[in-house]
Amino acid sequence: MAADPLSRSFDLTSEPWLPVQRLDGSMDVLSLRGVFTHAGTLRRIVGDLPTQEFALLRLLLAVLHDVTDGPEDPQHWCELWEQGLPLAAITEYLDTHRERFDLVHPETPFFQVAGLHTEKGEVSSLDRLVADVPTGNRFFTMRARGVDRLDFAEAARWLVHAQAYDPSGIKSGQVGDDRVSNGKGYPQGVAWAGNLGAIHVEGDTLRETLLLNLIATDTDNLRADEEDRPTWRFDPPGPGPLTGAQQVFRPYGLRDLYTWQGRRIRLSADQGGVYGVLLCYGDPLAAANMHTREPMTAWRRSPNQERKLGKSTVYLPQQHDPDRSAWRGLASLLVGGDSAGRQRGDAAERLPPLLLEWIARLSNETEVLDVQDLVRTRLVGAVYGTQQSVIDEVVADRLVMTVALLHQHNAELAWEAIAAVDDAETAVQVLGWLAADLAQAAGMEPDAHRTAARDRGFGALDGEFRDWLVSLRAGVDPEERRDAWQDTARRVIRGIGDELIEQAGETAWVGRLVDDGKTWLTSAHAENRFHRRLVQKLSRSSSDDTAGV
Repeated sequence: MAADPLSRSFDLTSEPWLPVQRLDGSMDVLSLRGVFTHAGTLRRIVGDLPTQEFALLRLLLAVLHDVTDGPEDPQHWCELWEQGLPLAAITEYLDTHRERFDLVHPETPFFQVAGLHTEKGEVSSLDRLVADVPTGNRFFTMRARGVDRLDFAEAARWLVHAQAYDPSGIKSGQVGDDRVSNGKGYPQGVAWAGNLGAIHVEGDTLRETLLLNLIATDTDNLRADEEDRPTWRFDPPGPGPLTGAQQVFRPYGLRDLYTWQGRRIRLSADQGGVYGVLLCYGDPLAAANMHTREPMTAWRRSPNQERKLGKSTVYLPQQHDPDRSAWRGLASLLVGGDSAGRQRGDAAERLPPLLLEWIARLSNETEVLDVQDLVRTRLVGAVYGTQQSVIDEVVADRLVMTVALLHQHNAELAWEAIAAVDDAETAVQVLGWLAADLAQAAGMEPDAHRTAARDRGFGALDGEFRDWLVSLRAGVDPEERRDAWQDTARRVIRGIGDELIEQAGETAWVGRLVDDGKTWLTSAHAENRFHRRLVQKLSRSSSDDTAGV
């Protein structure tokens, strides 16, 4: 693997490299064996970044899917839930494939290509591998001067992360890859998970988390071929991409996808750790219409791609917006999120994650989950900048809701939840209009005040909406709950509006001509508009809160 042969190995099955949080809150670092053995006493994997945690979870899921060769269906899954993780089978499996989990193996290094090299034999800085090295402002970071060296454990974690989230951009050009030109690998897109608005479900323990995300192979609309297996059960890759039938038909299923080798990598190491990396392009994977293979993201229709590719329907992953809390994207998570399109008989504009449909199925076909149980969804995503060549920021949020919201036969409940998000958007828009009016009345530019007010409004509604969402359970009256939310939204936004009016000052109270001299606008006029609009826009509210209209 490295320029100098190593006399040691770093066996990921037995060496500690996975940071974990125990149920008592203490931290530890465990091997692959240790994580599976103690999963029932662990809270979660703790990555250096949320994206790293997601990539490591998918690695564990690939192992578990392969050990169980499934699960085949909910009944098989229930056996795992009731009997616990198959530790004896996991141990035997890791023993069998131990050589492929050696980070510094001379012939089959884990997630790498032995002998990978460029024409000039260059080795890059580890800054290429470590995603939390800042590319711009270097204040408030432990990586301000870059990364000179990593121990084997941390290098292994960033290696898994790179195969999932590595940016695009120009990379080193490896010998043996026909795509290389003038010694360079030209942009081919981000690694697979970087395309996703990733979603997974959290249990009370890591054991529960692993099992809740372990989707059965008989799941509708999920491709699972017999050839499906993780990368360590394929022949080691060469420097170039897949060819022939494998290029056409892979990934064969979840195990293949969760360990997809989107990059060709070789770490340079000595006895003390890793000091350099060669990071090149590997197997490309187009995101269009991968919704039958990737269950851990929502999907959206793309008219632009439909025209470009000449296809009637093209779905792309629905990525997370770093400027929006998770609940504001609720429509993409729920089956009822595209009610209008379904009623017209059109192809759905949005598809919820198959993972959440799997959770709903568990409550239908097993006794493990009930429709009244709460499901904790974790949302993670990378935001890329400068032509996708760097990771600008990482999105991480959680959303708690009842299983009932995920069911098709509770579609009305889902519709009201989505409509409540629209209510919040509308209420905040009205607050923004008020701030803009007050600014104009005082002779100031309105845009910055409008934006600040909107941000404040969404911040104030955030906790309120999350609490309200948990109240949407099977058997409640959806319209009554929607009315209750409108009352809450009006109360919160009205309170902020009243503060803005009070703070507007004497200049705004006197007012001035606006609209090209057609209207005299004062803070009193702005206040009347605000209260009137708030009542009109949230017209379904059941309270008689009309003061100030």
